[in-house]
Formats: sequence, C-alpha cells, structure tokens
Amino acid sequence: MSGAPHPIRRVLVANRGAVAARVIRTLRRMGLESVAVYSEADASLPYVRAADQAVCIGPAPAAQSYLDQARLLQVARETGADAVHPGYGFLSENADFAEAVQRQGLCFIGPSPHWIRTLGHKTQARAFMAAQGMPQAASSAVLHSVQEAQEEAARIGFPVLVKPAGGGGGIGMLPAHDAPQLEAAWSKASGMAAKYFGTAELYLEKLIEAPRHIEFQVLADRHGEVRVLFERDCSVQRRHQKVVEEARPAGIPAQALADMRQLLAGLLARTGYDVIGTVEMLYTPQHGFVFLEMNTRLQVEHAVTEEITGIDIVEAQIRLAAGERMREVLPAEPVASGHAIEARIYAEDPVRFLPSPGRLDRFEMPQGEGLRVETGYAQGCSVTPFYDPMVAKLVAHGSDRAQAIARLRQALAQTRIEGVKTNIPFIERILGHADFLDLRIDTGIAQRVLAPL
Repeated sequence: MSGAPHPIRRVLVANRGAVAARVIRTLRRMGLESVAVYSEADASLPYVRAADQAVCIGPAPAAQSYLDQARLLQVARETGADAVHPGYGFLSENADFAEAVQRQGLCFIGPSPHWIRTLGHKTQARAFMAAQGMPQAASSAVLHSVQEAQEEAARIGFPVLVKPAGGGGGIGMLPAHDAPQLEAAWSKASGMAAKYFGTAELYLEKLIEAPRHIEFQVLADRHGEVRVLFERDCSVQRRHQKVVEEARPAGIPAQALADMRQLLAGLLARTGYDVIGTVEMLYTPQHGFVFLEMNTRLQVEHAVTEEITGIDIVEAQIRLAAGERMREVLPAEPVASGHAIEARIYAEDPVRFLPSPGRLDRFEMPQGEGLRVETGYAQGCSVTPFYDPMVAKLVAHGSDRAQAIARLRQALAQTRIEGVKTNIPFIERILGHADFLDLRIDTGIAQRVLAPL
C-alpha cells in the first residue's frame, strides 16, 4: 500500500473480546464509527452494544465466524466500512486477508501484506533479519525428515528447539537435549504444527537456556520513519504462553537496550517496514540479544507500553495505517515514565490449567490510582469453550517496579470473579516469589514457582 492518505470514518473491528472492546474505545474517542462483529456465542458481550453498529457473522466456532474472510468482507461492504482493524490473533497476521481487504478498496490497519508474509514464516523472517545484521542463535532451514533434523542438530549442537515454521504462540515448540529426545520431539511437533497451522514444516534453533524474553514495540509510518517505544519483559510464561508482562525490563544494562533500539529503528526504516510490530528477542548476559521472531500486529501486552509512555498505540496504529506521517502522529521522541506490569487473567483451573468455561456470576474488577482493566466481559456474561479463555488484563503503573508490583498484588486481592475458576492464585504466587521480586527472572520462572505443587 502506498503512503497516500486513506481517509477513515468507519472501522470494522474483525475480532472479539478484550481487543475488540479496546479498539472500539479508541475509535469512539477519535470520533470514528465502529462496526463490531460477533458470533452467536458472543451476542451478549458488552462491547457489541457499545459499537455504533454490530453484525452477527456466524455460529460459535471460529472457522465459521471470526476466521470467515468472505463473511467479514461482506459485512465491511454492507456497513460501508472504510477500514478493517484485525486486533490480535485470528486473521491479524494473515497476508491473504490483508490483501483481500485492500483489493476491496479498504484500509487494512496493520503492516503491508508483504511484511506480514515475509515475517510470518519463521525461517524466512530469520533469514531476512540475518541479512540485515540482526544477531540470532544458530538455526536450520525448513527440514523435511527427522534424519535431516539429526544431522542439523549435530551441526548446531545440542540442546536444540524444534519449532514450527508457520506457527506462533509457542505451540509446537519442543526442546531436545539429545538424539532420542529429538526424534520424539520431531514426531510430536510435526503433528501439532499440522493441526494448528495447516503445515507440518519444522526447523531447529539452538536452545538458549534460561533466557529472558524481551520485546521491542515498534511503530512506523509508510514514509520510512520508525519509533521504537522501549521494551517489555515477557519472561513469565507457562508452556510458552505469556502470563505477566512488564515495562521496562529491570536488570538489563541500559546501554544494551539503547543499542538494540537504535539497531532496530535503523533496520526497519531502511527496509521500509510500516505501521506496527513487535520484535521479540531472547536475552542472556552471555549471548546478549538474539532475534526470536517479529509479530506484525498489535500485541496483547501493548497496554504496559501505553502506561509508561502515555501513547495510545491503537490510535497511532490507525493513523499510521491511514497514511499519516510519524511527525504528525508522534511528533516527539517517546519518553518512558515509571514502571507498568500486567497480569493476564484466564478462566482456567489454577492447578491443572485446564479451561474453566462458565457464567461469570460475579465479575468485579478493581479500580483505583495506577490501575487499568482491559476486558470484553461483564458480570452475567459467559466464558464459552470456543475461544481463548482470557477474561481480563489487569495493569498496574507505579513510580518504580516495587510500587507497580504492590499495586497489582493489591488489585488482584480485590478482584472478585465467581462462576469460573481463574489463574489468579498462580499469578499471586509469581508476584510474591523471591526470584521474581529479586530479578532472578528467566523463561523458566513459572516452572520453578509451580515446582512444589
């Protein structure tokens, strides 16, 4: 898409839950009209009523509603939408959908399809970034047999990580410390990749042990100017799924962070990346930063960056996608203030971590200084088994890390959710754990916290 301005007055929000509510809120503040779409299972959710228009797009299963490209485009035409915001998940990183939106003469509120396609395939993304001088761990190309994988593992050196080339969300990522483990991991990962991503393509990557998971928030216009809105620490994960996120990462040398921000800004400006993205990296004192992947969409955890910068990232994303220049959208270099931390609250058993669908008989989220709640639910709504079971994101901001953590712990203690089980007890254990408080943090911290159970 060119950098020519694309006037926007009505936006179809092609998503559900917390992100749909989040986007609709910003559209209203910007004076733009919103079109919500919903499945039959989501008809009673509050943001559906809050939107200027709302259209049912099909039955509960995502394949028949939120992933139905033809139906979404039909609704966009029928409602007179000028643009489509894909949120995160579902079709947000589907290059074919982005192209279809543009062929219909609408603005896709995200990066150009070229970038979604280039960076969505993990080995292609790694090759692209390597060519631009981005540091990364040793890895292979897409491999076609376990025999090839064994040969590559011998070259790279154990331990290795088996990864789906077309995947995300940590699904299908399995470690292997020797040849027998690799054979078992290969078989399991190929099945998972085929099931979840429609392709069984796998590759190997050197396993960096005990890293921190650090990501860099990027905004870019369609004219070659880039802003990197600092960093987030997303190391608290369970089965590769982020649970607690912070901005900014504590305990990493400021110069190392500044150098990486500068490298990324130059790289992305030089190559013409546009609109929004998040560069995910692993960090250890021994290896420094190594490239993991780039997500070409709004990130779930964007709110912690908003809290330390005061920037509405969704508004910036909309304006940049419409063709505005960075100097109009963010005229000054971003400044970070204080510390923010976010907890993802899931409707799931806090011991076995199985989904816990049901009716929210009680749903009372705390309010107060330095607190922010993002949710698509209200009391009386049902959390169905059809979608991701996240019911809310609870964000706390403070003058420093200690105050932000204290505010989040207090807020969690005041949260009242009944009718479904939640992972709040697990989050509280994390926030009170000595390793977390003393910055002995890496991607294995959740496993250490859970170990006594």
